[in-house]
Amino acid sequence: MEYRQFGKLDWKVSALGFGGGRFPVIGSDKSKINEDQAIKMIRYAIDHGVNYLDSGYEYHRGNSETLIGKALRDGYRQKAKVATKMPVWLVNSQSDMTRILNEQLIKLQSNHIDFYLLHGLKRDRWLKMKQLNVIDWAERAIEEGKITHFGFSFHDDYEVFKEIVDDYDKWDLCQIQYNYLDQDFQAGTRGLRYAASKKIAVVVMEPIAAGMLALKPSKDTQNIWDKAETKKTPAELALQWVWDHPEVSVALSGMSAMEQVIENIGSASRSKQKKLTKKELKLISELKKKHLEGRLIGCRDCGYCMPCPQGVDIPKNLAFYNEFGRFRFGNEKALKELVARYNETVPAENRATECAKCGQCEDKCPQQLPIRNLLAEVVIDF
Repeated sequence: MEYRQFGKLDWKVSALGFGGGRFPVIGSDKSKINEDQAIKMIRYAIDHGVNYLDSGYEYHRGNSETLIGKALRDGYRQKAKVATKMPVWLVNSQSDMTRILNEQLIKLQSNHIDFYLLHGLKRDRWLKMKQLNVIDWAERAIEEGKITHFGFSFHDDYEVFKEIVDDYDKWDLCQIQYNYLDQDFQAGTRGLRYAASKKIAVVVMEPIAAGMLALKPSKDTQNIWDKAETKKTPAELALQWVWDHPEVSVALSGMSAMEQVIENIGSASRSKQKKLTKKELKLISELKKKHLEGRLIGCRDCGYCMPCPQGVDIPKNLAFYNEFGRFRFGNEKALKELVARYNETVPAENRATECAKCGQCEDKCPQQLPIRNLLAEVVIDF
């Protein structure tokens, strides 16, 4: 395992961090984590050098932190540091902050949380947190030993990111979305560099864009892959692009199968800074262009848009939207098969046709997607 400096702290973090939002589940219910399998995956990762675990209050419908608490029994708590987040959209007072933090400590079976982040900050959420004097609250929690380091995760534009960084001079870490498709999206490369210039550790989420950059090459991208001088899987190439940036402290991966854990640990062991060749960077540039031509959108299947009051399964519909985009370059057979699979696997009551355009989903989407317009395109496609 490769290790990297974690901002201004006297500690080095594994290049790969384990994201706690995509554990294997039983059936299709995201609240029902396959505990035996997930615990084996977490412990395997820790045994092979991973020392950073990330979770959130609402991950897996509130069960992610509980699962991590179970996985860290038997001495594993001393081998890894834990990060989790305050769901700021559920907080209206400092008493709410304290209640939620105490609940998280119980779930994690720990007397402290190593890294505590304000979850999904946007301009309005940050203004609300400032009005509630969250910094004073966090500093008291640090004095009490309940949290050790304080930071935030982020979903807004660069100017807001810079404002938040500058509003408090003791941030220990920030978490941003970053991959080769998102260089200019939200905090982006400018935010990455700005945080690093302030000695703030940068935790990268979505390094493979919720799996989109790990997909098997489609017919129209295979010729690009054939030109690669060093053969890497799509997932490894995406991860290595993130790790190539010296400002990145750790890249999180939400893994749902042991095979992914093993593959990503292998990739992390080969990670270096500024080691991608000019040919590899050119390959990535070509892939990015083709992905964007393919109409891929930034849905990360986080589920924050759910439940839909009309019953639309928004993440599933948008997943089909993305897949349709991959095959739209004249592959009529693949398109017909995809439409048939949509009609077979998405019940009528969960389809995009049921969208009432109320907009509740868009208010909650961290990617700021125009979901109503996208669902209207799904209706046209399928």
